[in-house]
Amino acid sequence: MATRKEIFAKPERCTGCMSCVIACGVEHSQGKSLFAACTEKPAPRSRVYVEWSAPERKTPILCRHCDDAPCMHACIVGAITQGEDGVVTTDTDRCIGCWTCVMVCPYGVIGRHAELKKSYRCDRCPGRELPACVSSCPTGALVFGSVDEFSKGARQTAAEEFAKGERK
Repeated sequence: MATRKEIFAKPERCTGCMSCVIACGVEHSQGKSLFAACTEKPAPRSRVYVEWSAPERKTPILCRHCDDAPCMHACIVGAITQGEDGVVTTDTDRCIGCWTCVMVCPYGVIGRHAELKKSYRCDRCPGRELPACVSSCPTGALVFGSVDEFSKGARQTAAEEFAKGERK
């Protein structure tokens, strides 16, 4: 089995430029271009949210594809499933728009497409080596990798900061 990959956020690198939000919307559009996406009906929706907290702190937030996904258990029609790769997906043909998944999501990252009356979430851009949000981030605030890779990088950064006396 391949190592499960996740999208991690480094809030200290996020400038709030919204490149990830735009790239996600374009990737989930029919025309796959910004100009086409602007005029499509129904309008494509981004699955990335950039939230502002504390002065000058921005954090990209998206579906965590929980191991024991509450949304999947709450879906009354079984439209939400989790693949062997850990990615939680919604079958829009089965979704009835009851929004139960939206209500139980602990991260608030399941969207409600009002025009289609369907829910949507991050699908990690199937068919792409890197999700669109990650590849579009100019500051590297979004990282796609395994938990072990991300944790090792965080430990290395912390060790370097301690060595310089920058971390307390």
